[in-house]
Amino acid sequence: MDRRRLLRGTAAVTVAGLLMPPGRAEATPSRAKPGNTASLGARAETDYPLAQWLPAATSNYTASSRPSSYSVDYVVIHVAQETFADTVRIFQNPAKKVSAHYVVRSTDGHVAQCVRERHVGWHAGNWDYNTRSVGIEHEGWVDQPVYFTDVLYERSAALTASICARYGIPRTRSRIIGHHEVPGADHTDPGRHWDWTRYMRLVNSF
Repeated sequence: MDRRRLLRGTAAVTVAGLLMPPGRAEATPSRAKPGNTASLGARAETDYPLAQWLPAATSNYTASSRPSSYSVDYVVIHVAQETFADTVRIFQNPAKKVSAHYVVRSTDGHVAQCVRERHVGWHAGNWDYNTRSVGIEHEGWVDQPVYFTDVLYERSAALTASICARYGIPRTRSRIIGHHEVPGADHTDPGRHWDWTRYMRLVNSF
């Protein structure tokens, strides 16, 4: 099986979990023991069935009850300017005052959820957009496109398609935006090497 076929097969498996409604994964509580990071990977705490639960510090986001408290209208795409592991550690550091809902790893497309979608992540640099969006961080640096692997695009696009399906967000560039497109943002990510044409094609293929 060649690599492209393997990636397509992986994406097909991903689709199976796309339409699970928010909170559905909590039906079976996790039996993870405190301090057992492997058990924390159980899907019981996640909104997206294929994500690993790696929770951010509670001081790094605003507890809420979306979509009843705020409508969810956007997906904001970020590049972390960090490794996957360091991004998660930053979100878990109470002093950092920053978080996104998801982090996607470059090498294998692994997805971690750090903030529940019902809560307001602190990722966009604009309170209005924070309240109305889900933020996805991607491992890597804006000037190093080697991090934007096939599997990262595939798994991230499947995640975005899931979010759009569950909240009725149109799968368009006006609703799936880069951090740099948030009004008032001083960031440049995901940067000029991010392939929006490819990404949107993948999002709309699911």
